[in-house]
Amino acid sequence: MRSVASYRMLAVSMLALGCAGALGGAGLAGMATAQSKPESILPPGFDDPVPAPTPTPRPAPAPTSGPPPIVRPVPGEVGPVPVAPFPGTVPARPVDVPPLPSITRDELTRLPSLEELESMSTEELDQLLGLKPKFDIPPGARRALTRIGVLAVDEGGLPPRALANQPATLVRAALAGNKGMMVSRWGHILLRRALASRMVAPQGMEPIEFAALRVGLLNRLGEHAVARAVMQDIDTANWSAELTSEALNAYLAVGDITGACPAVRLQGSTREDGEWQLMQAICNAFAGESALAASQLDGALFRGIAPRIDVLLARRFAGAAGRGQRAVQIEWDAVDALNPWRFGLATALGEPVPDSLLESALQAPGGAYYAHAGALLPMLPAAQRAPYAGRAAHEGIFSSQALIDLYSAVYADPAANGEAATNAATLREAYLAADPAARIAAMQRLWDAGEAIGGGDGHSAQVLTAYAAARIPADASHAGAAGGLIAAMLTAGLDRDALAWREVVEQGSLGWALIALAAPGSTGVGQGGVDVFLDDDESAGARKSAFLVAGLAGLGKLSSGDAGTLADRVGVDLARQTRWSRAISRAAEVNNPALVALLAGLGMQGTGWQQMTPLHLYHITAALRRVGLEAEARMIAAEAVARG
Repeated sequence: MRSVASYRMLAVSMLALGCAGALGGAGLAGMATAQSKPESILPPGFDDPVPAPTPTPRPAPAPTSGPPPIVRPVPGEVGPVPVAPFPGTVPARPVDVPPLPSITRDELTRLPSLEELESMSTEELDQLLGLKPKFDIPPGARRALTRIGVLAVDEGGLPPRALANQPATLVRAALAGNKGMMVSRWGHILLRRALASRMVAPQGMEPIEFAALRVGLLNRLGEHAVARAVMQDIDTANWSAELTSEALNAYLAVGDITGACPAVRLQGSTREDGEWQLMQAICNAFAGESALAASQLDGALFRGIAPRIDVLLARRFAGAAGRGQRAVQIEWDAVDALNPWRFGLATALGEPVPDSLLESALQAPGGAYYAHAGALLPMLPAAQRAPYAGRAAHEGIFSSQALIDLYSAVYADPAANGEAATNAATLREAYLAADPAARIAAMQRLWDAGEAIGGGDGHSAQVLTAYAAARIPADASHAGAAGGLIAAMLTAGLDRDALAWREVVEQGSLGWALIALAAPGSTGVGQGGVDVFLDDDESAGARKSAFLVAGLAGLGKLSSGDAGTLADRVGVDLARQTRWSRAISRAAEVNNPALVALLAGLGMQGTGWQQMTPLHLYHITAALRRVGLEAEARMIAAEAVARG
């Protein structure tokens, strides 16, 4: 590998060569005529060669039609030996040496100065001198852009060509128009599955743009680890500016700061913002160019290209690369706000972020980012990650098993204390208590403490206790807790365990309604049970009843007559159409599950179920059922009633 010094010498030499070419051949000719012939200082005859013996003349050979004979040397002869050329070849003749390349005055003015050459990294010098190709991967090892994603069909992914023949404008609108906040946990899971699938780009859309739109939506959903996985399925040389920007967001969120270095060093100075320049310095340090990185960071601090705290964090991180370490004191006193750069680097360095800054950031618009990132960062203690993980489970980022594993780590940590440690001990009781009633009581305490586990409506506590609820035997003595137990089981998709309570729950109860929605197939549901549920519904505006009717109708579990009658009772016009409903219905008609999933995600945006309409739920469940995603449709409908 060339050193930086050798690169700079090569650059200076090539610049000098170009300038020499600009002078033209006249200057060289003048230099040649100004030099006189050197004279020997040896005595006369000292360096005269010994005369060779006179060769004996030989008769010339007669011409023949065949190839010329090979002339062999005669012993005693001195001189060049002629060699016959190969048949069919033309003897080489000396040609004029081509002149040096010329360079214009404009090109001279665009050449970098020596100071600029000194500040360039090896990657930038490679690009300047044309020594580094765009691809440094052998052609046989490059990944094609025909199908981008990490989830194949046999792994649960959606059909790869589902969007290939769809209009690019519709797919672009569905991806770019989704702000990333979903009311439904199961809707989030379905959308993540679609975005991670290995798919072909829509007609009229470049594969890299398609990838950038998907990665951007994954970042907005808080699925930073999945976003990083999708990006790593694409060779870095193919990354666009938009994809690189989303890559930086994902790498920061998961604490993999140097993961973006291949793209940063390959793209060089394509961006001039402060964060990009700090990333360049960090990547140079980890590439072995510590002196250059230190110079860049000193210049960044002197010129003020970024706030002081950002530069200091970058300097601390770059110092971890090895040589050139300097003590860096991080001071938060003058910092009035947190941003992803500060949170990501400070967490990766083990630098505590002040609680006041973190609380303000969590409460501010966009604060979900810090909860999503905090749940994923492995360098944080388990007790500190627990509240973030609860929120991530509430939104669908964390599975029930992942949340249980985290609280198991909290329980095993002797230094853990506070609410996280208390909830971990209660969860253990919910699993291991000898009496089912004691286990139900422990789960009830966790449901009541939902604000501490993940905030919101306590749904994260139900996610945490899903498998504990499935261990409770379906017995009439526990019928009073059946609604909460069944709701908890369905957060993890445990519909078979929930169906064990079919003969225990009372008709018209919450447990009955959830089983009616979660049961596979199109088993008919009578109007009588729904009427009982409507009569006992105490939710605001009878939203649970409206969601129950819309879900049953969308899943095809109500007859057309019962659906119309019950819809009129809850004030829902199932026949009303909108531009969005027509689009998702059309996607279902052509059996396109990927487009249905994207449009369903577009229709489930919001911060709570109060922003979801029963009409949207009806169209979403109906479309999902028609394209073979009935399991997801059943879980979404049951979640709507449980949380409505």
